[in-house]
Formats: sequence, C-alpha cells, structure tokens
Amino acid sequence: MNKIAVIVSAVCMLLTPLVGIAANPEQDLKDFRSYFTDRFPETPLHDFINGVYSVDKASREQWEAFEEFPPYEIYVDKGEALFNKSFKNGKSLASCFPGVKNGVKQNFPFFDTKRNEVITVELAINECLENNGEETLKWQKGKMAHLSAYIAYKSRGKKGNVKIVNSDESMQWYERGKKHFYAKRGQLNMSCADCHVNNAGNRIRADVLSPALGHTSHFPVYRNKWSLASKSGDGMGTLHRRYGGCNKQVRAKPFKPQSEEYRALEYFHTYMSNGLTLNGPGIRK
Repeated sequence: MNKIAVIVSAVCMLLTPLVGIAANPEQDLKDFRSYFTDRFPETPLHDFINGVYSVDKASREQWEAFEEFPPYEIYVDKGEALFNKSFKNGKSLASCFPGVKNGVKQNFPFFDTKRNEVITVELAINECLENNGEETLKWQKGKMAHLSAYIAYKSRGKKGNVKIVNSDESMQWYERGKKHFYAKRGQLNMSCADCHVNNAGNRIRADVLSPALGHTSHFPVYRNKWSLASKSGDGMGTLHRRYGGCNKQVRAKPFKPQSEEYRALEYFHTYMSNGLTLNGPGIRK
C-alpha cells in the first residue's frame, strides 16, 4: 500500500463512525479540516468555500468570469420580494425570520431541543407558510430556492456557527448524518466521501471532484446544468436537490428532500465546515 493510500485509510478510520465509540464532533471537525489542509497545502483554509475552484486553477478562471455577472442575482431579488410579501393575515416570512437582515443562515441547520429534530432553512420556510395559512412550496427549486438564496445572501460574510447540542437525540442525528456521508450505496457502491474526501481534486471524466470542506457554504446554488434542463432557465437549487442528484449519480434511490435522512446529513455536512465564511448563493457547473 502506497503512502497516500495509508494516509487516506488512516483518516477514514478517524472519521468513520465506529460502534461503541462516543461521538466527538469537535475532534471530527479538527480531523476533517486537517485532512484537507494537508491534502491541498497551497489552498488557504478560507478559500475552501469556493469548492472545486479553490483547488483547480483552470476551473477558477472560468468561474470568476461568471461571477462578474452572476446569474443568481435575479433570483436573490425574487427571493427578497417573496420574503417580504404580506400573507393574508398581514404577516410575512420576515415575521418568522426577524434577524435575517443581520444574517441567520450561519446558524442553520440547528437542533430543536423541544422537538428533538434538526431544522433547516427550507423546513422553517414551509412551516412559517403553513402556520400562517399559506400554501407551502416545493422543496428543491423555484420559489423555495429563491427564498433560500435571499436568506443565504443576507448571511454572506458570516461564519458558519452550527451547534451540535450535547444530548443523546442530537448526537443520534449527527451520527446518522455522518454515517450517510461515509456509507457506500447504489450500484456503483460509492459514498459521499469516496468522491469528495478520498478523491477530492481528482478527475472523474471531464470534471474535477470538489473537496467536501466548504461544500455547504455556498448553497443554494445556480447550476448551468439545471438551467439548461429548465424551460425557464432557472438554474437555482437547494442543497437537498444536490443530495438527490448525487445519490442518482451512484445509482442509488434518493431520499425525499427534507427527509430525516437528508436533514441529518446536512447537520453533519454543514458542521464540518463550521468556522468558514458563508458565500451563498453560488454558481456551479
């Protein structure tokens, strides 16, 4: 076994959930971050928020050109209008997110100790609508992605601050998300970590695989692929839309968006980028 394989194997042993060993999120975060900073020593820690563009110079040049006139801006504006639109009862989504102007996305997802479950931004949006007698939105794109884009935009510059509550229930959610991240699935028998930890920076056909560190900082994202597939050209999508797409790519049946499985994955996945600056929404291929 070569040196690189030994290092990857050792890191995976540190990161993979082991039966009978108590969860230690702080150590997981430390190990996760160290793995990527060691693997990509030329990439400053703060630059991992730019995904694949932090480790691939050719892709970065193309991305920076797109960012001069970012296609997601129009959807941020649409999200702002929706956010401030009055409900029939006179309230609005602003009533449910009172701190949005100063940024709230950095604290999501969070563990609700009263409900014993993880709450995401999108779940909170639909619950606000439902509680105020309004129609709920589809989870993965359209108006939901526009609202999520606006909320993310207002949190730009804030550092991720996800809290792993010290309770059995919270740890169960965390470990469930961690297990999903490292578990192999689908006909291709691959995990999230196979692509975005073990093979980060390597090519898969014409694409370079992005590092998992910083993954969640730029969501929701505008993807050129989604834009081309949409009749309206709307390429915005939520994190759970991307999770579903990844599952399909390894030929596994996706879980439903905002299912407990994907919320647990988001809880772990986002915590692994804690302390990095949020820069959503973003643009990707």
